[in-house]
Amino acid sequence: MVIITGASSGIGRCTAELFGRRGWHVGLIARGQPGLQHVATQLHNNGTTAAFAEADVSDPVALENAATALEAELGPFDVWVNCAGNGSFGRFLDIPPEDFRRVTDVTYLGTVNGTRAALKRMMPRDRGRIVNICSAVAYHGMPLLTSYSGAKHAIRGFDQAIRAELSQEGSQVRITTVFPPAVNTPFFDHAVSHMGRPGRPMPPVYQPEIVAEAAFMAAMSGRAEMPVSFTTIFFAIGMRLVPGLVDRAIHKLGYGGQLTSLDGALKRYAPTLAAPSPAACPIHGCFSAEARPRSLHILILRAWRRLNRRVDQASRIADHAFDK
Repeated sequence: MVIITGASSGIGRCTAELFGRRGWHVGLIARGQPGLQHVATQLHNNGTTAAFAEADVSDPVALENAATALEAELGPFDVWVNCAGNGSFGRFLDIPPEDFRRVTDVTYLGTVNGTRAALKRMMPRDRGRIVNICSAVAYHGMPLLTSYSGAKHAIRGFDQAIRAELSQEGSQVRITTVFPPAVNTPFFDHAVSHMGRPGRPMPPVYQPEIVAEAAFMAAMSGRAEMPVSFTTIFFAIGMRLVPGLVDRAIHKLGYGGQLTSLDGALKRYAPTLAAPSPAACPIHGCFSAEARPRSLHILILRAWRRLNRRVDQASRIADHAFDK
């Protein structure tokens, strides 16, 4: 069984549907009942066993209760995926302190709370995989996204520290940090903007199915960190080798490159920083016309994973034949 936070839209919902298609029981956690009910119904219609629990991930008690309720209904979970996050676009001094705190509470502390709830159950069993959805901005913060950038940087450092503790204790529990590029999700519909226009993903933009696939592979592999797409890999390498060039590219992008006047975006703009959406939310945002549906990097990882499975299977067959 897998539990996914932020499961009512975007990457979280897409990841829930992917796990469901691959035969997993799926536990859904988010703030809004309409969105959760919609996703659960979709999963049930597709033959997936699913259940949901309402919880704000910034509330550790509510999240703990949600995990307990989902385990009571679906059984012990093997994988926990932290997808919940929100944002606020604006110059740092223009963002109200309460907005900054809210983004930090949900995006960073929500991941911390989810990891705690998962580890409390996984460590006594000495098994389990935690997948934390981070962001390429963990390699370099972005202007107008100070709260979000800070939260994603914090997630990376937090995960590194947890992995070190697990290693010290000889635990078989694994935690993977996933670093997506810009993704076409309703995040930009819901993020508060103090710039007069809604925010938009920075090109190149990818569809969330790519990140869902990466999250699934991370859960199966247990690797420490997983960048998603060569865009993210080149961004990370650039920060190590030519950070000045990356700084100039970000400066050239400017504020305008992170904002949109697209009619669809203006119509869909409905901030949910303080309260959940009153209606079900989709997987995709309004930038599908420019979003890449595939990533060569993920295709290579998928092929490599299949090859490893075949090698393992052949090795087991050979061992069995030798034993005979």
